Amino acid sequence: MKLNFSDKVLQVIIYFVLILLSFITFYPFWNSLVMSFNVGSDTSLGGVTFWPRAFTLENYQIVFKEKQIFTAYGVTIARTLIGTFVSMFFTSLFAYALSKKGIVFKKGYMIICIVTMYFSGGLIPYFILVYNLHLYNTFTFLIIHGMVNVYNMIIFRTFFAELPDGLEESARIDGCSNFGVFFKIVLPISGPVVATLGLFTAVGLWNDWFTPAVFISDQNLIPLQTLLVQIVNAGTTASLIQNLNTYAQSAVQNSVTVKALQMATMMVATLPILFIYPFLQKYFVKGALVGSLKE
Repeated sequence: MKLNFSDKVLQVIIYFVLILLSFITFYPFWNSLVMSFNVGSDTSLGGVTFWPRAFTLENYQIVFKEKQIFTAYGVTIARTLIGTFVSMFFTSLFAYALSKKGIVFKKGYMIICIVTMYFSGGLIPYFILVYNLHLYNTFTFLIIHGMVNVYNMIIFRTFFAELPDGLEESARIDGCSNFGVFFKIVLPISGPVVATLGLFTAVGLWNDWFTPAVFISDQNLIPLQTLLVQIVNAGTTASLIQNLNTYAQSAVQNSVTVKALQMATMMVATLPILFIYPFLQKYFVKGALVGSLKE
């Protein structure tokens, strides 16, 4: 079908706006990447925009000399893997129970869960609770914080409720208990919803910097993203900042600056999840729909 003049103009405007928005979104990241590969002293002169003017790998060499970077990487990876597994286990288990008919006070449980999505007791009462439970400054807290996600639970619950009753009935005839039905029948056929919600949870844990910033003070338990915030703010007395300043001051001909090291550290913290995300994006879209609609 031929487009008339007004349709063509509208199409051009739409493409222009989309390209402009894409550029505005992508350019800050690209500029940070460029500065991380540029000589720090040259970057401080300004004018480094789309490509390195004085290419160097020294910024990354200095960053990877700092042991705390690797410690933070280990904490982040461990928290993401263990936290995702724990969250998927308890969230799916809770959702399965609420998907069954005849559960006593079922509506009451759902109301309580939904209220927590919009209201909370506040950060200070939560901090006091965590401190009194002796979970402050522990790796255990990083795992159990947000162990049950209500949004994911609702999607799980809707998905489980749509499963044919005959599957469970046949399993019970064969002698399966409630846990047996869940682990041997329900979970194996719930692969798509488990995978998509697992991805949501993993990315959320990987990117979470605020929770450790409030509840963790031990530098050996600081995840990578929280460490990155400390470096970017450069307002912390952490040993890493002092070390990076020392490296920068002792670099050959002062070619490395703290700003360049900040950019390099930012890329080290961000690139892993960015490389993974494009391959998993379709699952994120599917994850928002699985279990939410009936055919």
